[in-house]
Amino acid sequence: MNKQHLTGHATMLVASIMWGLAAPIGKVVMNNGMNGLQLVSLRIGGAAACFWMASLFVKKEKVPARDLLRLCLAGLLAIGINQTLFTVGLNLTSPINATIISTMMPIATMLLAFVFLREPITWKKVLGIALGATGAVTIVLASAGATGAEEGNAVGDLIILTAQFCFACYLTAFKSVIHRYSGVTCMKWMFLFSLIFVVPFTATSFRSFEWSGHDAAFWGGTAYVVLGATFITYLLLMKAQHELRPTVVSIYNYVQPIVACLVSVATGLALFGWSEALSVVLVFSGVWLVTQSKSRRDQLAQEAQKKMGNSHKQI
Repeated sequence: MNKQHLTGHATMLVASIMWGLAAPIGKVVMNNGMNGLQLVSLRIGGAAACFWMASLFVKKEKVPARDLLRLCLAGLLAIGINQTLFTVGLNLTSPINATIISTMMPIATMLLAFVFLREPITWKKVLGIALGATGAVTIVLASAGATGAEEGNAVGDLIILTAQFCFACYLTAFKSVIHRYSGVTCMKWMFLFSLIFVVPFTATSFRSFEWSGHDAAFWGGTAYVVLGATFITYLLLMKAQHELRPTVVSIYNYVQPIVACLVSVATGLALFGWSEALSVVLVFSGVWLVTQSKSRRDQLAQEAQKKMGNSHKQI
């Protein structure tokens, strides 16, 4: 594994940890006066403002109209539609169902990468994703058994599944345009287009939000969700996308339930037992297996070597 790949894995791991922390922190914010749609609007609007301000301090890149259209579609799939659907679905179904359904995203990414990028589906990928999904589901079900889970909802589950499919489409279908520009350039346009998309759905709810009467924990949590779990994490995601294959990026999705579990243990809300330890081992074993799988580039290089070897034999 070269230095670039190590950097990609490090950035994706940090982003996944920050996203995992966003779940309990965001829950605190929503339990203290801000609903899901208001938080989505604030996340997207706040991050859009941050990326446009950041663009003033980096090299300006000209983006032609055809790529702006691609970035618009990428932003809607990865941010606007994804976050709105996930929030609406989570409001209808249980957090346990939402987390389990989220394990489908790496599977969808692997299949879409095969369709869009001709990335091979190898036994290491399949086994790695299966191990990671097993680990994530194990820790979620253990948590549900300990705390008592609320019932799910079929419509909510379907909406969550659609949100995961949208993000998988983003990871695979827009890889080429993402690689042409810096992370700040891509994200400033993607978040702007996403903000334009969500405003009609969230404006009324956002205007009704009561800004006064909140404590420091509320505003600190809000700042973390906007700056940490949105602005910084999406920058890290862009860096990881430049270095890693879509399927490798997607399997880090399984780290988030682990982080949520560790937070619960650290705050005394749960105990770290054998099921939690097994889940950690399964998830990171799955990540390792997927990183060891062959990419399309590896396959082409192997085929080229075989052809060269055969030509030498004939000579």
